[in-house]
Amino acid sequence: MTPPIHHSARATPRWLAYLLLAISMSLVGSYVALSKPLVAALPVFLLGWLRFGIGALAMPHWLIKPADEPAMSRSIKGLLFLESFLGNFMFTICMLYGVSMTTAVSAGIIMATIPTAVALLSWLILRERIGLRVWAAIALAVIGISLFSISKSDLSAPAGHNALYGNLLVFAAVLCEASYAVIGKKLTGTLSPKRITALINLWGFALVSPFGLYAAWGFDFSAVPASMWLLLLFYALAASVWTVWLWMTGLKTIPAARAGVFTVMLPISAALIGVLFLGERLTGMQLFAFALCLVGVLLATLPGRAKPDAPR
Repeated sequence: MTPPIHHSARATPRWLAYLLLAISMSLVGSYVALSKPLVAALPVFLLGWLRFGIGALAMPHWLIKPADEPAMSRSIKGLLFLESFLGNFMFTICMLYGVSMTTAVSAGIIMATIPTAVALLSWLILRERIGLRVWAAIALAVIGISLFSISKSDLSAPAGHNALYGNLLVFAAVLCEASYAVIGKKLTGTLSPKRITALINLWGFALVSPFGLYAAWGFDFSAVPASMWLLLLFYALAASVWTVWLWMTGLKTIPAARAGVFTVMLPISAALIGVLFLGERLTGMQLFAFALCLVGVLLATLPGRAKPDAPR
């Protein structure tokens, strides 16, 4: 008889799982906003390689297989690879190159479809049942993020075929992010959040290493100021360790479709970082958009009426 897996014996309380999901996406928004100077100081692939390398150095002990964890099947190994390939590698490439070819408004509106994409993939792949209230929360999230994107100034708009290709790449990034959430939900049924975090980071390091080593060849590391190295350390730990572990821990308890609503915390936290540290200002439209997003989060998290003999 197979012994029970230790890490699934202690379920995370629902309220704590919601909090972890919110903190995870808020951290993503904060390091996205603060990584702008890093992208200016380091080539993209070198930055990614250093990020995964620092993450690997930070959690070697998370790679150790627990004694009560069953051997990984071929399908689980394949899902771990896909989780890193789609959620880390392809998402980064599609997003960075897509945003560079299209407008910030277009990219923001397309990214607003992440909660919907997560819900649809959860329904198709995980067979999750999605209630009307969760769909309403998803709709509010999409509308809120779209309004926020439209309210941004967009002075440098690429034209022609480049914008079309850019929009397609951003949409591909949306599908990668939705796949990340759905695959992560399947993985949390077998592996602990710490193991998932460490293993997909290791895959990310392996995937980006050829490009990172090429970018590092001949790069003048002495030209990078000390403040950038400190910012890189925060970025690497937040992107490779903290946000992934928080997300996977929350995802163990919360259905993927409902968890997808929490992606609205990304633009909210990025905007707050801009206001607090980068001298940016919020408009009335942006505040209204954020209010819609937060109402959506409340709709997704408030407990519903208890039903006899039915799972909540």
